[in-house]
Amino acid sequence: MSDEIAVKISRLRPEARLPRYMTAAAAGMDLYVTLDEEVILAAGKQVMVPTGIAIALPPGFEAQVRPRSGLAAKYGVTLVNTPGTIDADYRGEISVILINHGVEDFVIKDGERIAQMIVAPVSRCQWSLVDELDETGRGGGGFGHTGVS
Repeated sequence: MSDEIAVKISRLRPEARLPRYMTAAAAGMDLYVTLDEEVILAAGKQVMVPTGIAIALPPGFEAQVRPRSGLAAKYGVTLVNTPGTIDADYRGEISVILINHGVEDFVIKDGERIAQMIVAPVSRCQWSLVDELDETGRGGGGFGHTGVS
């Protein structure tokens, strides 16, 4: 059984690398940065870097851009907005907003794997305005209301 969907992709620059699953069971595809020259991401700063690609998702799907755990664990580099959402009607270049939570500058080189992307189905909501909501055991409790950290 295959859950694959056809997604159109375009290289905006000839040297841009296409997203790639690194293992047969990987949920996310690695995204690669496309740069003319290295970018220094200073500690505590953020930068938006281009991938050199654009995609055309079919209606009913989104792409989520997420951090790579290796960059976060080794260097403290992650994404500012995570997951970042790419809507089915967006046709511009996919760019990634990185932030350096580490203590040292991080050098971003052309062709480096900088994030991962997961394509997922989307449900659209049709609101039903009511005067009261159904009761649950939890009710309105949130943000650590159970007392467990």
